[in-house]
Amino acid sequence: MDFPENYLSNVKFEFRRYKTMGDATFDQLSEEDMHWKYAETDNSIAIIVKHIAGNMLSRWTDFLTEDGEKSWRNRESEFVDSLISKEEILTYWEKGWNCLFTALDSINTSNFDSKIKIRGEEHTIVEAINRQLAHYPNHVGQIAYIGKMIKGNDWISLSIPKGGSDAFNKSMFKSK
Repeated sequence: MDFPENYLSNVKFEFRRYKTMGDATFDQLSEEDMHWKYAETDNSIAIIVKHIAGNMLSRWTDFLTEDGEKSWRNRESEFVDSLISKEEILTYWEKGWNCLFTALDSINTSNFDSKIKIRGEEHTIVEAINRQLAHYPNHVGQIAYIGKMIKGNDWISLSIPKGGSDAFNKSMFKSK
């Protein structure tokens, strides 16, 4: 596997890993939980989802031929809690991720060296992907942390739970 395929395979894996963390958080939450805020000035999970998906749709729709900041995107409206049902929130979440993965699947050796623009600034494909690979996990971490605050002692860990490192390491090394 040469550089473009190896790199793209790795970033798809990482993006899927973070999407899965979000999905596992949503599985633990009610519709009401999706709108919970610690303080009035904070963002709810619904708002964070709306922002991530809005960013994904803007950045990855026609990303090889159009600027990643689309004229139809209204970033400020992403911070208004207007997705009411959990189903609406999750549908928008999936729409954003599907747009991202479709765009990543369209990258190949013939267009890998293309330059793309985000807010008028030129980026290589690698720079554009890495920019978003730094952005989305930050917000998924916020989603998971808010979910953990909501669930408290009922939270099901998304990784190795506290006190579980030794058992996890034993199971990992035993299987090799």
